[in-house]
Amino acid sequence: MAEAIRIIGIDPGLRNSGWGVVETLGNSLRFVASGTVKSDAKLDLASRLHQLYDGLESVLHHYRPFEAAVENTFVNKDATATLKLGQARGIAMVVPARAGLRVAEYAPNAVKKAVIGVGHGDKKQIHMMVKVLMPKATFDSDHAADALAIAICHAHHRTSPAWRMAAE
Repeated sequence: MAEAIRIIGIDPGLRNSGWGVVETLGNSLRFVASGTVKSDAKLDLASRLHQLYDGLESVLHHYRPFEAAVENTFVNKDATATLKLGQARGIAMVVPARAGLRVAEYAPNAVKKAVIGVGHGDKKQIHMMVKVLMPKATFDSDHAADALAIAICHAHHRTSPAWRMAAE
């Protein structure tokens, strides 16, 4: 008999990094937990990144996922903000990698397509579909809801040939 696979989705951000844990078995999805790791904006960048690292490490230690998925960074008009987001994304990738997990990356449009059926949509649509797919899901922020959507996206794509080849 197959075992459920526990997946953590991470929505990286310097102020707020959302996380969501789901279990998948065949075509079924089950909500496990979600939340937001926050950094103190009054601290220097290195201290904030350290807060994110410690927070995500604690989540991984507590929920023990088997695989991880992180949303790709989008580029915006503010180069400094983009760079800081990239650094937070690096933390979101390193923490699960150091825990021995394979880390998948998904573009925002791929996440939206997996959850709402189209590559473009607003946060309300994503949140609504997360609740439809997992009625027991709760989230304390938009970031946590987005992280659940990232985990759902990975649950749908984890059996793809590209993901399997990367594992070998």
